[in-house]
Amino acid sequence: MLAAVLGALATLFTIRGIRLSARVSLVLELVSVSIITLLLVFTLVHLGANAFDADQFDLSGAKPSGIAVGMVLAILGFVGFSSADALAREAKDPYRAVPRAIMWSAAGVGVLYVFAAYTQVAALGPALGDSAQPLNDLATLVGMPGWFNPILDFGIAASFFAVVVAPMNVIGRILYVMGKEGVVPSAIGRTHPTHLTPHRALISVGPLVIAVPVVLYLVGVDAMDVVTWVDTYGTYGYMVAYAAAAIAAVVFLRSIKVRVRMVWPAAALAIGSMAYVFYANVYPVPAYPLNVIPWLFLATVAAALAWYWILSRRSPEVIAKIGTSDMETLEGIG
Repeated sequence: MLAAVLGALATLFTIRGIRLSARVSLVLELVSVSIITLLLVFTLVHLGANAFDADQFDLSGAKPSGIAVGMVLAILGFVGFSSADALAREAKDPYRAVPRAIMWSAAGVGVLYVFAAYTQVAALGPALGDSAQPLNDLATLVGMPGWFNPILDFGIAASFFAVVVAPMNVIGRILYVMGKEGVVPSAIGRTHPTHLTPHRALISVGPLVIAVPVVLYLVGVDAMDVVTWVDTYGTYGYMVAYAAAAIAAVVFLRSIKVRVRMVWPAAALAIGSMAYVFYANVYPVPAYPLNVIPWLFLATVAAALAWYWILSRRSPEVIAKIGTSDMETLEGIG
């Protein structure tokens, strides 16, 4: 029920406009981060001298393969930091605002991520692995009053809402451009007559965002497993996108004959890291159903490549047009 409500609201806000959806997401995320940060600080105060957990700084016994497996969900924690780039056409000063948004988002999320992970491990120890609601467990450990848990749950739900809105804004605009270029039906490449947002693309994505978790939950899959499975599958997509963006950066800079010293090392590191993380999640073969998810993702990639091949045969002019759209604003009302 919550997934359906959040998905429907996310679709509504993204159709209403990027300014509204961004402001709502920002307010909700600030509320969520404030609540969670407050709980984490109280937890460290409660631990007292035990707040310093030396074991977390000891990497003996840590294996690269084990770290790589955990990196899938760790990458998920950063997903969304790059969403600002898809909104550049709608920003007032994109060449200044977008780089700042990306860099500060990554830095801020990184600090919060490390702080939250450290505090939960220090407080819950091995029990963290068996906890379905670690933040609620922290609240119980600290002795927070009963009215705090509903507020905490609201903060978590608000964070989920913001996490849904950011990718939907990006996906909607990607589909919109694909519609303009003929990769998908041209009807998707239209904007709302009043809000000037890619409403058809967003309406196409919204039901899928809602349906996947709802169907899994209805067939009896545990809620935490739903989150893990869906997030793992989605993170693979982001990993491929990040690696592709790294390659594109190198190719683009070469095409315009601009040299940036750190691009090559950064691209090589990004591509190598993403490739290794994916490999470590395939071999050694993990337990079911995590062993199936990488292959489901590869099947999706294969389907996309097959569609590309079909287009190249049937409509080579569409292939030639891909990536040529250079619109300062979203256009094509209808």
